[in-house]
Amino acid sequence: MNKNTKLLDLLGNTPMAALQRINPNPAVTIYAKLEGTNPGGSVKDRAAYSMIKGALDRGELKPGMQLIEATSGNTGIALALMASLFGLSIELVLPQDATRERVLSMEAFGAKVTLAPTMEGAIDYANEQVAKGGYLMLNQFANPDNYGAHYRTTGPEIWRDTEGHITHFVSAMGTTGTIMGVSRYLKEQNPGVQIVGCQPMDGSRIPGIRKWPEAYLPKIFERERVDRIMEVSEADAVQTTRRLAREEGIFCGMSAGGAVAAALRLAGELKEGVIVCIIPDRGDRYLSSDLFAG
Repeated sequence: MNKNTKLLDLLGNTPMAALQRINPNPAVTIYAKLEGTNPGGSVKDRAAYSMIKGALDRGELKPGMQLIEATSGNTGIALALMASLFGLSIELVLPQDATRERVLSMEAFGAKVTLAPTMEGAIDYANEQVAKGGYLMLNQFANPDNYGAHYRTTGPEIWRDTEGHITHFVSAMGTTGTIMGVSRYLKEQNPGVQIVGCQPMDGSRIPGIRKWPEAYLPKIFERERVDRIMEVSEADAVQTTRRLAREEGIFCGMSAGGAVAAALRLAGELKEGVIVCIIPDRGDRYLSSDLFAG
């Protein structure tokens, strides 16, 4: 260990583990990229650092201004962590179904937390506060620094660690920053790599993944960068999350279960291939829910 290593030096370069027991097709390798090993416990650390650093570098974040952001959870924790490291004040607006662990984690880093009835309501509230003045919203749904973080880091790591053999990339779609950035990078290396997005079926609720109403589609989302969208039921996401913990030892959240459910279905369709699936966070953030109760 280098005595000069800083917390931010530990951002990214997350490990990948091949699924050994739940993969239905031995001719296909499925790698789980374990983003929960980031300092803040999720893939959102990458975008949070990139967005705050970008705003500071461009002079958009001026002395006396406060950050505000609507978030479903992991981005909030990551922003709270990064804001504390940069010495900034931040208010985070969450839908009221966010787990207690997430709220407490943000508050532990010094953030102010406000709850709204829905995610759309959280976005509306944050916009209203910005209109009053004194706030800067990083707007993860429209900020190029969001997908830029994944273009500069996540994509190159996947290409490096699969030695260029990746054939399919599977990711849940929330803000779509991960899939937009990784798609850009991987397609530049090999246009044949297939990019697969995962979203909930109608009537299913999977925290961290959205099937956005047209008016709320993230502005950074470019449909042409996703080759295929697979829908997953809430039941399949829950069951797969539990199987990941109990059969693979991968303790993660429900959005990862949804993405892996899609990856397992995809593997069953392929003759051969190398699939990389993002595991956005850790399961300990969901212990107050019934996710692992069955």
